[in-house]
Amino acid sequence: MSCKLGQAGSLESSDCLVTVSPADSYELECVGPNVSLFGDRTARVVEEIIHRFGNSKVRIMIQDQGALEVTLRARLETALDRFFR
Repeated sequence: MSCKLGQAGSLESSDCLVTVSPADSYELECVGPNVSLFGDRTARVVEEIIHRFGNSKVRIMIQDQGALEVTLRARLETALDRFFR
């Protein structure tokens, strides 16, 4: 299995750090102070973007520090692009 990672973002307030790594199937882990409020939104956005990339054999770790949806989308797309490149 590859050790390749894709990462984007930071742990600053109002941002998120997204890390993509290889997996046998789709896995999502989201941590942060607002996961109970925005966890469903995060899962929906991740599944939508993963579907668009067409490869679901990845593990996605999101450390959310209160990122807006547009920030989450940008970080996830960048991390996936770096992972698949």
